[in-house]
Amino acid sequence: MANTSRHLQELKSARLVEVRRQGHYGYYRLADEGVYGVWRAIRGLGEARLAEIEQLVGTYLTDRDSLEAVCAKELLSKMREEDVVVLDVRPEEEYRAGHIPGARSVPVERLEAYLGEIPEDREIVAYCRGPYCVFSDKAVALLRSRGYRVSRLEEGLPDWRAAGLPVESSIES
Repeated sequence: MANTSRHLQELKSARLVEVRRQGHYGYYRLADEGVYGVWRAIRGLGEARLAEIEQLVGTYLTDRDSLEAVCAKELLSKMREEDVVVLDVRPEEEYRAGHIPGARSVPVERLEAYLGEIPEDREIVAYCRGPYCVFSDKAVALLRSRGYRVSRLEEGLPDWRAAGLPVESSIES
């Protein structure tokens, strides 16, 4: 915890993140979309140049190949046809800060309790923070084990937003 706090303080002093204080808590966010663009470029460079990243993905995201994924373009098409239920499986606070329009907030740790509210006769697409986040993987595995037709979004919300796709927020400015 102390190490994470120190890293966040360094990012704040470099003006890469901003903090909002609420009582004893500090809520950090990227200073602007440009910061995400830089991080995304570094991520892409690492994926292209470092074999270790592929090894880590293979080690920690073991069943990913068996989890069908859809790209943003496919999801948009399914949403236009109203042929899909979109689940945002990130923590609720992240959902409120921004989510894919029409997505339902179902944090992965509460998914099992929410099963009765998910239609069994429609396709489900779960998404989370991005390609290295395991929330959607866990959600897909659970839903699939219960007989749902389900896939995960290849990208996460930050990539969706960076592509200029629509995002809704539940937080009042």
